[in-house]
Amino acid sequence: MKKLVKMLVSSAVVASMAIGLSACSAGGGTGSTQAPTQAAPTEGTTAAAQTEAPVDTGDGLIKVGIINNDPNESGYRTANDRDMKATFTEENGYEASFFYSLKNEDQIAAAQKFIQDEVDYLLISAAGTSGWDGVLEQAQKAGIKVILFDRTIDASEDLYEASIVSDMAKEGEQAVTWLASQNLPEYKIIHIQGVMGSSAQIGRSGALDSKVAAEDNWTIVKQQTAEWSEETAQQIVQAVIDSGETFNVIYAENDNMAKGAVAALDKANISHGVGKDVIVIGFDCNTWALEELLAGNWNYDGQCNPFQASYIDNIIKNGASQKVVIMEEKGFDATTITADDVAKYGI
Repeated sequence: MKKLVKMLVSSAVVASMAIGLSACSAGGGTGSTQAPTQAAPTEGTTAAAQTEAPVDTGDGLIKVGIINNDPNESGYRTANDRDMKATFTEENGYEASFFYSLKNEDQIAAAQKFIQDEVDYLLISAAGTSGWDGVLEQAQKAGIKVILFDRTIDASEDLYEASIVSDMAKEGEQAVTWLASQNLPEYKIIHIQGVMGSSAQIGRSGALDSKVAAEDNWTIVKQQTAEWSEETAQQIVQAVIDSGETFNVIYAENDNMAKGAVAALDKANISHGVGKDVIVIGFDCNTWALEELLAGNWNYDGQCNPFQASYIDNIIKNGASQKVVIMEEKGFDATTITADDVAKYGI
């Protein structure tokens, strides 16, 4: 709001001088254009950009532009989006616009649009880690503060106020350490990756890739992205089954893809879970996925905490006490998980 007041005062001064100078174009015009309105996202549109714009709530509110991945991407993302919408409300002192896309270039374009709209804060969960320097520099020059959430990016720390993220590399390391503790004679792994270039994919893939490179009895049978899609994951595993290649581990980088992989196993009557033919590993800790662990149908699920909104709200209203906040997360083993764990940590 402060930038808009300054702009109006400056315009009045220029007008009163009555000299023949041409007007500047630094965010002129109306100064506040809402993000394009679009229907709520539906299944099958995960690759497309989707936006939601708020009703004009007038002055006095903190104006935030929130850039996120598609809520239909996964149960994790749905929970994350719900948390953001519950926090950044008019009642809590905000005027919030939301933009969704799984494409980095769409998100960067949306950030540029929010800068033109003169938001006070840009909140970003980046689809990809690279390419953000230019738009963050634009935000900084415009006096707009940037807070990263959920995912990290490759950019200088002086370009953003704070980062509230998961340690994706640690999530991968915890899962791979658990897998190694199972002491299989050989590991023949179907590795189903998330959207390539996202910090979640980089962290979770990196740990497994390093272990496979270091161990003679660890082999990747198939490594392919399903872009978080349950259906695509099922197709990947079905293709391996049809090829006759043997495997004994499914390492899926989110719960939805693990679910798709298991559907292919079930269709082929291949047993999975505790004491069975195939170990199943997922990430995110959806409630339904933890219930699969509790039933012994899956073996391990790595937590990814989606509830960053309260941290961001506190930083905006009270300032950042630290540059990077790492969310507390753990992994769950089917042999030790309890019903209380499911109730407490399921999303």
